[in-house]
Amino acid sequence: MPRPASGPPPARSTILVVEDDPSIRTLLTSALGAAGHAVVAAVTGQEAMAKAGDSRPDLIVMDVMLPDADGFDLTRRLRAQGLYTPVLFLTARTEVEDRIIGLSSGGDDYVTKPFHVQEVLLRIRAILRRAAAPASPPRTRPPLRYADLVLDEDAHTVRRAGRDLKLSPTEFRLLACLMAQADRVLGKGEILQEVWQYDFAGDTRIVDTYIKNLRRKIDATPPAVIHTVRGVGYCLRLAGGGTGTLNP
Repeated sequence: MPRPASGPPPARSTILVVEDDPSIRTLLTSALGAAGHAVVAAVTGQEAMAKAGDSRPDLIVMDVMLPDADGFDLTRRLRAQGLYTPVLFLTARTEVEDRIIGLSSGGDDYVTKPFHVQEVLLRIRAILRRAAAPASPPRTRPPLRYADLVLDEDAHTVRRAGRDLKLSPTEFRLLACLMAQADRVLGKGEILQEVWQYDFAGDTRIVDTYIKNLRRKIDATPPAVIHTVRGVGYCLRLAGGGTGTLNP
């Protein structure tokens, strides 16, 4: 059974809303303010970069299509400057490849337009809860191993066939979820709860997007170990049904 999400996010967080549409910007700032957050707003990419540096927000709600910048590129610039604030994208782009580009740029989640403001608030709550989770004591967990794949949660490293792989924090959590329950099929809703800590019926397309991106990195070295079970979910499994579990 999936574990329910637990623990509240910080009581008062600073959220930067980057949105050029005045109606959407007003809706979000009003809703976030009513939810107890301090809200900073930006209309352009240039303004967003300045306010992200000045206010050091706990989370950024980022429109993808800004008048002077692409939200994905803007996030890459923030990451390059050492600002790893969680980013929730607002996007009208629905193609899987577009979502992969966004998540690969350093985003943590996305909501497609048009959206219900309550869903945005729930996504924000889940992201803040993950960001506020206390770190585990150092060197308390043995590495997870499956075939030639090794994930060390304490060192936050992943290796396949002796080669280091670079994963985003969310990709890392997703792989850890699959490896901890290797050879078992995990439903998309269960993965949402385990990895994203959603305690509501979230959009499972984000699972599909992250799995596709994770495959590009993990399964670039054969054999493929991440498999789709149509109509059910995903699992970590060697081709042919054999087990590759090496965990004690």
